[in-house]
Amino acid sequence: MPRPCLPSLIGAALATLLAATPAPAATPRDSLVVAWNIDAISTFDPAQIAEVVTNEIFGNTCDSLAAFDPADESKVVPALAERWEVSEDGLRITFHLRDKLVFPDGRPATAQDLAWSMQRVVKLNFGNAATLTDYGFTRDTVEQRITAPDARRLVLTLDKPYPAGLILQAIAANRVSVLLDRQTLTANQVDGDMGHRWLASRTECVGPYRLRQWNSGEVVVLEANKAHWGPAPKLRRIIIRHVAEAGTQRLLLEKGDIDVARNLTPEDMRALEQAPGVRLERTRKPTLFYWGFNSADPVFAKEKVRLAMRYLVDYQGLANSVMAYDGVARASFVPLGSFGALNEAEGQPFSLDLAKAKQLLAEAGHADGFEAAMIIGSHPYGPAIAQNIQNNAAKIGVRLRLEQMANAQLFAKHRGREFQTALLGWGAGMPDAHANASRLIYNPDNRAEAKLTQFPSWRAAFQDEAANKVVEAALMERDEEQRAEMYRQLQRDMMQRGPAAFLFQTVYVAGVRDTVRNWSWNGFATYFDRVSKE
Repeated sequence: MPRPCLPSLIGAALATLLAATPAPAATPRDSLVVAWNIDAISTFDPAQIAEVVTNEIFGNTCDSLAAFDPADESKVVPALAERWEVSEDGLRITFHLRDKLVFPDGRPATAQDLAWSMQRVVKLNFGNAATLTDYGFTRDTVEQRITAPDARRLVLTLDKPYPAGLILQAIAANRVSVLLDRQTLTANQVDGDMGHRWLASRTECVGPYRLRQWNSGEVVVLEANKAHWGPAPKLRRIIIRHVAEAGTQRLLLEKGDIDVARNLTPEDMRALEQAPGVRLERTRKPTLFYWGFNSADPVFAKEKVRLAMRYLVDYQGLANSVMAYDGVARASFVPLGSFGALNEAEGQPFSLDLAKAKQLLAEAGHADGFEAAMIIGSHPYGPAIAQNIQNNAAKIGVRLRLEQMANAQLFAKHRGREFQTALLGWGAGMPDAHANASRLIYNPDNRAEAKLTQFPSWRAAFQDEAANKVVEAALMERDEEQRAEMYRQLQRDMMQRGPAAFLFQTVYVAGVRDTVRNWSWNGFATYFDRVSKE
């Protein structure tokens, strides 16, 4: 449960910000106030976090072994580890941690704590365990394969000689390699859960900020960690207000009641481009917005039905209107900027073609169409895209019933396979085609009882043995050009018969007050500790 509101923790400034008053309220100079739809937050346990909003908050409170370079997301730079080396046979990576790492209360944080933290992810076996089990770490072997010979060295022993760069991106720069407070978590565990319930509303780790407060549906407050090893954050607090309506975010930004607005519509962005004291900050994210189909449904189990749905999408029209600020058309499961990605033209070969869609449906045995549900969340552009597809579908007899809900409910239904079709987003964890191939296409166990909830392929009940073999082979291919071509061919194949119609690669845009300096982000992180204010 979220911890109760404690006004003494956040002071009069936050109380003013949360009060419903028409009078402008300048934000505190030592705080960054962000308006964002944060209703998807459900836990701060790195073993289970999946949502973009939670991951961003978590990334500012908990450091991982390595990090993506703020200036160039394709590069990995030191974080908890100041350096590392790879054995000649490629089976062992030794990380050397920084000296005198401490938890926020000043207690030493060691490589033994980090080894326990990473072993914990596998032992709990929530969704993010796949980040490690993908590379041979299992419940039976994890204690032997993730070790700490002393307080400053952590050793990963791999089962195969995976490309070292891939391991650095996939594991070292991932939330599964954060350094958790083992003492606090074991002291507060319930029924052997290794602190899982405790972390539902807390962060216990080494990082530039710490989670001071989370009131579900209201606010998240981060407070600078004075004991952090790195440069001190420029601002004392990060206050993230839950504001679901994009129009409300825009008004708050124009009035100066907030410093940053995160969920803006194209109309809001157009207006803010002309507003005094405000600017728009953009970055291309490795996040895809897609229309997913449940292959366990008799209708969507048919490849030609799934292909027909792609021809109901007016990519160009949506790109020029609803997504003018928010994304670029992308039908491939690999985002632009990733190793192995198809180029812009080949990665989006579809256009609105009702005749083609109707022909495919007839070939699939649905000449008269069918009825199906499409669930959508609270993305600002989701309803408009859904309505556009719904209108196009109706013209060929496909009757789509739109069901809008909070993101948390959407994710729960999707993870439980309780849907026919769904509009939602998915972000790659690293700039390599394997990141999405291993989740959106690869499915190692399609049984319902497997509950591989962190695999959208499993959620969609999609399993293709041929595609699985390509993903496995590409992972170990040492010839980079051959590896890239394997991914390119897999993208071409999946655009024809895969489990989802990928629609757009998102371009995240934030409305930012001119008083904010050094707003810093890239495809994989937002760096609150670099932000300052006039």
